[in-house]
Amino acid sequence: MKSRDRRIWIGRVLIGAVFLMNVQAAVLFLWRPGSFAPAFELDGVVGAAAIRGIGILFLMWNVPYFVALLNPVRYRISLYEALTMQLIGVAGESILLLSLASGHPMLEGSILRFVIFDSLGLLALLLTVWVTRALSRPVSRAI
Repeated sequence: MKSRDRRIWIGRVLIGAVFLMNVQAAVLFLWRPGSFAPAFELDGVVGAAAIRGIGILFLMWNVPYFVALLNPVRYRISLYEALTMQLIGVAGESILLLSLASGHPMLEGSILRFVIFDSLGLLALLLTVWVTRALSRPVSRAI
């Protein structure tokens, strides 16, 4: 296998791991919202609807991950979109965690798990950008 192909496949594996974990979380949120609602201090019909809504958002947010997974060099813009989305997630979740009033240990734990989960995803996407960096060609633009 050529070095170029190997780098693309390494990128696909890294993106694929993030994509699969995100989709797995989405499916679980859609399928069993009652299992997750209490961790967000939610319950009943409203809690189930909120958790299912998060699951739907997870699926929507994974479109650029899927496109980047197809070919992280050819669809580099999708890789950058996924990377940016992941960074926004980590930053936003971290701010949310830091701004949360004390006295909500289950909610704090849930948000902390998202911070850790998304930080690992961010590292995987950053590694993908690094591994495939030499394969990207700058686009020449006519003046």
